[in-house]
Amino acid sequence: MAKHSIFDFQSPDADLKDDVLRSRLFEILRKYASGPVISTELEDGKSCLFIFVGENGGHWILRSFSTGLITLDVMQYGKEEILSKDTLKSIEKEICKVLSAEKSLHLPPINRGAKVNTYYPTVDDLLIQYDFDRLEFETNSPYQNIKILHSQQFGNILILDDDINLAESDFIYTKTITGSGREVFKDKTILILGGGDGGILNELLQCSPEFVTMIDEDVINCAIKYLRGICGNALDNLSGEHHKVHIGDCVKYLEQCIEEGRTFDYVINDLTAIPVTKEPIGSLWEFLRLILDMSMKVLSPSGKYFTQGNSYNKPDALLMYEQQLTKLSCPVQFRKEDVFVPSYHEKWVFYEIWKTNESTLS
Repeated sequence: MAKHSIFDFQSPDADLKDDVLRSRLFEILRKYASGPVISTELEDGKSCLFIFVGENGGHWILRSFSTGLITLDVMQYGKEEILSKDTLKSIEKEICKVLSAEKSLHLPPINRGAKVNTYYPTVDDLLIQYDFDRLEFETNSPYQNIKILHSQQFGNILILDDDINLAESDFIYTKTITGSGREVFKDKTILILGGGDGGILNELLQCSPEFVTMIDEDVINCAIKYLRGICGNALDNLSGEHHKVHIGDCVKYLEQCIEEGRTFDYVINDLTAIPVTKEPIGSLWEFLRLILDMSMKVLSPSGKYFTQGNSYNKPDALLMYEQQLTKLSCPVQFRKEDVFVPSYHEKWVFYEIWKTNESTLS
């Protein structure tokens, strides 16, 4: 495994073309690496780049920029840590002193080539390092890659196509997508689209519903074994007195319900988040609109539709979604709620939607 440590130094007056300054910097680096094996001035005439060879195949890259920024990238390679955290901190202090740097920054090392990837971005591309210590399960379905990784903080986490989906710690997600305790599900009929982790089903079955129907294809079998903290025992039996889980296509099931004239008091859509695009076009938006429109057709006149939105930090995507709500086959109103989902490391927006006039529904 390789460890990539990053240092930034701000030193507007430092010139790495100066022989004395350069010699003092090289003296520090040569305690840990040999070289430089490459030394060059860059095209702007104000920037320099030096590459040193470290121990066990690692390398060090020292680079100056015309803006006064000086960067040092240290790549360590090997099973054992060569440079400790304290050693790296000492190197930072030594270089700061030589450069008379105004300020410096040392980021924790990025681990590269590990057996278990621990890095996943937020929706707006902020890099999060998780404390994953093992891969519990992985498979490729006809539709997506499915992984379940174990986190010491969050328990097992479901990851679909390298997107953090839900952790055993994320009870707030399930609570919010089912109305945050505002709804009375007793003696109600409910349709869950997706939700293969079993969290929504588990929550609803504790509320004495008349009947819950759930449609999903991919995740159910692995959830039964690896996501007990989410599904409880709700998926142990795929059918019971008050619920039935269909392994199949949501669109086909909705088409069947529309044809038969079946309606539900609640429809909870946990299929996918709102797409993050510049315009509301493309296959993802087409699927979103299809599910929305079909869901309205199977929702009773006084029913409620719940769904996830996307990150609080993506207001443009949320606005585009809200604009789609004005184009449905029936007029609707909505409210939204944002909560912090622990394993997402960001606030997430959820929607509650209801009809305002049933007469225009085809």
